[in-house]
Amino acid sequence: MNKPTIATSLILALALIIASLILKQGIIEFKTLDRSVAVKGLAEKEVMANTVIWPINYSLAGNDLTKLIGELEAKNQAVRAFLTLHGFSDDEVSIAPPNVADKLAQPYAQLEKGQMRYFVMSSITVYSHEPEKVRHALTKVTQLAKQGIAISSDRYDAKVQYIFTGLNDIKPEMIQQATEKAREVAEKFATDSNSTLGKIKSARQGQFSIADRDSNSPHIKQVRVVSSIEYYLVD
Repeated sequence: MNKPTIATSLILALALIIASLILKQGIIEFKTLDRSVAVKGLAEKEVMANTVIWPINYSLAGNDLTKLIGELEAKNQAVRAFLTLHGFSDDEVSIAPPNVADKLAQPYAQLEKGQMRYFVMSSITVYSHEPEKVRHALTKVTQLAKQGIAISSDRYDAKVQYIFTGLNDIKPEMIQQATEKAREVAEKFATDSNSTLGKIKSARQGQFSIADRDSNSPHIKQVRVVSSIEYYLVD
């Protein structure tokens, strides 16, 4: 083998060795960059409801529809006076037209002995941004019972609804808290694994949820959010 051939072979061999080293280092660096830890951060906050919907429903039964409607209107006025007494304005109270059911309206319908023909129901709705007024008024509804107004409370559509509408005001603070909690967990993991926490690889903000704090305090809400963040780990 002549000298030029030997020199060329040596150069090719050296180039292959260098290329192998570069490739190996690249793989090591790639694997290092691929090391990561995924964590979650939870933020919770108790808030007071700032809106309330109070359905006030009651019904009457009888055989004289005209008389029933007159009694219903009188009771509506009594309820309206009760609400005014407890600080509710006209803008906060709406009265729906009466719902009338005639048991003889259906073909071949018959009344059993002692059964009333007409059933009328009144629906008054209080919509207010002062839940405490409703909570106070609810403690005084016996005043209506003394006037012969039995308010339904066990129907699914008669439940008082307490609502919190200020989520946008507390979102930034809660997202920051959730992110900080996630980083604390990630740093603890990195320390325990003899690594250093690197940059964020990916992040996902979970959905906010608003629920009653407990069944006895529906006016107090629990706001909750979970953030999912993945960090790089560096040796």
